[in-house]
Amino acid sequence: MRFDNLEDWLNWQNTLHPQEIELGLERVTAVWQRLQSQPLTCPVITVAGTNGKGSCVAFLEAILRSASYRVGCYTSPHLVRYNERIVIDGEPVSDEQICAAFERVDQARGDATLTYFEFGTLAALDLFAAAGLDVVVLEVGLGGRLDAVNIIDADVALISTVDIDHGDWLGSTREEIGREKAGVMRAGRPVVFAGSDMPDSIRQTAAQLGAQLLLAGRDYQWRRQDQGWDWLYATHPRHSLPLPTMRGDFQLQNASAVLMALETLRDRLPLDQRAVRIGLQEAQLPGRYQVIGRDPQVVLDVAHNAQAARALSANLGDMFCHGRTIALFSMLADKEIDQVVQIMAPRIDDWYLFALDAPRAASLPQLEQRLQEQGIAEAHRYCFDSATAAFAAAKAVAGEGDRIVAFGSFYVVGGVLPLV
Repeated sequence: MRFDNLEDWLNWQNTLHPQEIELGLERVTAVWQRLQSQPLTCPVITVAGTNGKGSCVAFLEAILRSASYRVGCYTSPHLVRYNERIVIDGEPVSDEQICAAFERVDQARGDATLTYFEFGTLAALDLFAAAGLDVVVLEVGLGGRLDAVNIIDADVALISTVDIDHGDWLGSTREEIGREKAGVMRAGRPVVFAGSDMPDSIRQTAAQLGAQLLLAGRDYQWRRQDQGWDWLYATHPRHSLPLPTMRGDFQLQNASAVLMALETLRDRLPLDQRAVRIGLQEAQLPGRYQVIGRDPQVVLDVAHNAQAARALSANLGDMFCHGRTIALFSMLADKEIDQVVQIMAPRIDDWYLFALDAPRAASLPQLEQRLQEQGIAEAHRYCFDSATAAFAAAKAVAGEGDRIVAFGSFYVVGGVLPLV
């Protein structure tokens, strides 16, 4: 084996390919074909979208596991431990399992170079194929059409939302980005679009492929009630469902799309009402409007683009707070820093800034300049060396009724979560 511990494998993978990201399926498809000792024969659900992918995966996993199905989930990025990315039957796989899968990928790749994400995707698929699973859920890392998970033909695809993000890779308009995400569709198979504002490029791609496009508001609906909600579909509606435990009104949009995706698989994966009810209540996703404690209350949200910032701002507005709101904030340099700050500024009293320990991180002077340009006064900007130092300072000054909101990146939440 090339390495005997996970950290060494991951550090090496970061140096293997000359680029951190290289979209395209040729290399990863060739390695997968050489790697396969057994095919992936169970149903596959692929989840794409700008925001909401993680929540949709969490609902899918919780509902399916509540029906006693063995589920494999592949997600990215992780918050604290790499193992979070590959989950089998509700448990992150061990370091030893991942290292063994990495070795098999390494042996199969020959002289092909793979990116960090491609290596992990192949390892996850290898582990899933050997695990005797009932269903696999794959979360797209970036885009869809050329993302490594798209080497697997999904039995049903789910696209959560489409908005501007990763413009350097996916395009600068919603139509361009929608076309990339629509690449997870397959001819003759269903695809669910969860959002209310679908780019025409998704409709066009579905028509060209002959995919069965299922739309919220047209093919299925949801209706909020005083103590719950109804999911409305012509042949198999579900009534008196409990509200999801995950916070935010947008979670009904995500949950409804998940129920539509699962409905398309009812012949292979039947679900009774009990499993749906339990799954809605048990689905959890750290770092997505996660609220912890009080005095001060800590809110963790990975919001790292304008669409996610608008959702976070709305949620904070709905949550009563009679004290100050302190932001623990940082972002990657290639993200929409100006828009995110502008959207969040009305909700934030003081900004505690720090640079991320990550590739493409915005520097502290860059963050300060962007806040200044958005009208955040110097008296409300504080700079720190790390998330740890920023959190300690915020905790020290936060009084009764105040709240701390950590947002701007997965790296922000991953750095703060172990401290809470």
